Amino acid sequence: MTILQVNVRPAVRSLAFPRSQRRENENHLPAQPNGVASPTAGAKTVPDTFTSPPMTQTRLRPQPKNNENGLALAGHSSPPILYQQIAWSLTPETPVGRALVSASQRLHGAGCENPRLDAQVLLAHVLGADRTWLFAHHDHPLTADQAETFTDLVARRIQREPVAYLLGRKEFYGLDFAVDERVLIPRPETEMLVDFLLAHVQADGARTFVVADVGTGSGAIAVTTAALTPNTRIYGLDISADALAVAQENGRRLAPNARLAFLTSDLLAALPEAADVIVANLPYVTDGEYTDLQPEIREYEPQLALTAGSKGLDVIKRLLNQVRHHLSPNGLVLLEIGHAQGEAVKRLAEAMRPRPRFVGLRQDYSGHVRMVTIEF
Repeated sequence: MTILQVNVRPAVRSLAFPRSQRRENENHLPAQPNGVASPTAGAKTVPDTFTSPPMTQTRLRPQPKNNENGLALAGHSSPPILYQQIAWSLTPETPVGRALVSASQRLHGAGCENPRLDAQVLLAHVLGADRTWLFAHHDHPLTADQAETFTDLVARRIQREPVAYLLGRKEFYGLDFAVDERVLIPRPETEMLVDFLLAHVQADGARTFVVADVGTGSGAIAVTTAALTPNTRIYGLDISADALAVAQENGRRLAPNARLAFLTSDLLAALPEAADVIVANLPYVTDGEYTDLQPEIREYEPQLALTAGSKGLDVIKRLLNQVRHHLSPNGLVLLEIGHAQGEAVKRLAEAMRPRPRFVGLRQDYSGHVRMVTIEF
């Protein structure tokens, strides 16, 4: 039996683990001091082509370190560490079924919401198999490398690191997106925006639509739309160069032939031409709500991609104030919002000038208002 020392993070994450600075989250920070130019300052020019610039390699986590006794230390090395002793029997030749039961028990004890599913997904990832294979091969023995890798992933999950970050990917709209701590993990509810956007542009296939995805992050909305609609020219806008590197990688892999450009931009500031559709999933969590979020979100995903002031509307307000300068006549704005923000955002939209001809609220599959449509 091996004893694994697991690095358990304190309530406040160590400065050795900085959050990524990504997407619109930075756009409500104070102006650059001492005359430092904004990253989007300067004349706007339409790109000559819509191919993404060279990709930046996705950042990989360091491999687990060994202490002086040769025991694996899960996660990263860091300043003052709290240790928790966890007994594992994941030695070479441990069978799949036993590994799953042991991991599920540990994850359940750590408070993970879906411990069995998490264990299955992580082990399937390690083995390069799918979950159904695991069910039919409970007696299959793990190799030493597989046991070690699985043990490390489970130890990191015990610390509530999101499964998507452990795998380095997240499925969105049937596509496999690369993700890491530079970007927010795509959520299923955001697929509503894509549903509505696709229906809108596919209704007139003879027309080319210019689409601006504001706060593109991983590029989930922009890349999905580009991959599925040949009649679009899409700009993915983000203030974070780190986030754009992830989006560019996803664009190159999932929509290599699309007319898709990623630009550093504070909201719509760098958009080089008027858009027919502006779509945005911006930060909308209130400061009060943030403290009650699950550890997976609060301790790992970038806070500035989530929070937007006491009412969660600071960034949305800024966007709506810019729309009139960047939207084509008869254009459409699609916003994802918090479940309690529908009426407040509707009032903000109805106060816009020029006044929109229609503002609609749409519910998600749980019956919560999740999307605002603004038609001009």
